[in-house]
Amino acid sequence: MDVLESYESVVASTRTRLARNFADYPFPNILLRDAHAEEQAGEIVSIVSAELKRMDAFRLYEMSNVSEETAALLQEKNLISRDLIANSPISAAIISEDESISVMVNEEDHLRVQYFMKGLDLNKAFERVSGIDDIISDTIPFAYDSEYGYLTACPTNLGTGLRASVMLFLPALSRRGVMKKTAPALSRGGLTVRGAAGEGSGTEGDFFQVSNEMTLGLSEEDILYRVQRAVETLTELEIRERMCMKAEGGISLFDEIGRSYGILLGCKKITAQELALRVADIKLGLALGYIEGERDGEKLIGELDDFMVRMRPANLKRLSGIKLDGEERDAYRAKEAAEAVKAMNLYLW
Repeated sequence: MDVLESYESVVASTRTRLARNFADYPFPNILLRDAHAEEQAGEIVSIVSAELKRMDAFRLYEMSNVSEETAALLQEKNLISRDLIANSPISAAIISEDESISVMVNEEDHLRVQYFMKGLDLNKAFERVSGIDDIISDTIPFAYDSEYGYLTACPTNLGTGLRASVMLFLPALSRRGVMKKTAPALSRGGLTVRGAAGEGSGTEGDFFQVSNEMTLGLSEEDILYRVQRAVETLTELEIRERMCMKAEGGISLFDEIGRSYGILLGCKKITAQELALRVADIKLGLALGYIEGERDGEKLIGELDDFMVRMRPANLKRLSGIKLDGEERDAYRAKEAAEAVKAMNLYLW
């Protein structure tokens, strides 16, 4: 299948998340003010950690003992949140060795069970978090109401407590202004479109995160179906707009992509914002067939996404092994970008 016609050049990743609270413990916002907070929080962490380690190999991060650098690395990978770090006296993260599963303990809720995977498979992603949910609930009861479903700190998570989200690369819809018209229609259907980092974030690198906004009154199957249909619709629209973009762009579009290719190969310093823009151009070039390599375009697009994760500040600091100031960081980023593009053996048509 041609890259232009493939979902793999649009869909980057899938995430499912379940929010849960235990019936016999105060919710985290109350627990933080409790005189026995550390003791009760420790019990919750111990119970959850023991159950997860029966399933597979997991690593426990007690946030009160985690360095700022490690916390930043985990946050950049979306394995933990700012709220989990803020609740460090009582919070923890329990993460699988391959980092596909992250269970945040005592964040906004007692549990935020998350599963991450590349590509699109909402049913598989839900099965994974649901399996963990079942194992933990066999040991300790969750807070549940016959009318409102699973009880959560935020009312928007009542009901199933399920958030299903898919990360999409939508350069044509974004640059041609179609997303501004499409997002309100999705919102009316109980869905939301955000930037790559979630609520309040921008759409850097032409990434958009599509997820359900509603959980109460919907079954898990309803939620997965709605998100799936939205992803299919957006993918079809994106592919159509890419074809229009290529037909109408002519030499100007080719020149724009070629310039980004040249800048990444030859620049001596580059900001994080410009890097995101230039890499998005390279990915668009691969999708349109302006750029090719020795490997499939979908794989190269995935490699560029992985590269961008490594270029985030905390990851960049770990890679360099030293603390870099602004200009030094931009220079190091440029060097890494040139090496990454050269290693892919890309060439312009």
